[in-house]
Amino acid sequence: QVQLVESGGGLVQAGGSLRLSCVASGRFFSINAMGWHRQAPGKEREFLAAITSGASTNYADSVKGRFTISRDNAKNTVYLQMNSLKPEDTAVYFCNAAISTGKQSIVSWGQGTQVTVSS
Repeated sequence: QVQLVESGGGLVQAGGSLRLSCVASGRFFSINAMGWHRQAPGKEREFLAAITSGASTNYADSVKGRFTISRDNAKNTVYLQMNSLKPEDTAVYFCNAAISTGKQSIVSWGQGTQVTVSS
């Protein structure tokens, strides 16, 4: 079983920064792409950023230039550095990972961490 656990959310003023972390644990062979999504109340889950095992990155236009995704393969951890936060960034932030267990490839999701940006 694979688990993803996010941390680092909280309350921040507009213009501030937060760094989210997501650690993968359990029994698996390898972690391929990892990513971040968010979901605001009453809205669909939105893709934010992804990073491959080779550190190639991809961003949604809404966060490009403000958010930076990175990963530490030795720690099975993906990060999301969020700068210049806006009230509209308020949402629950989820990480996900494409994982090979050796027998199959699965996509796992974390439970989410709340980010609230006050104006």
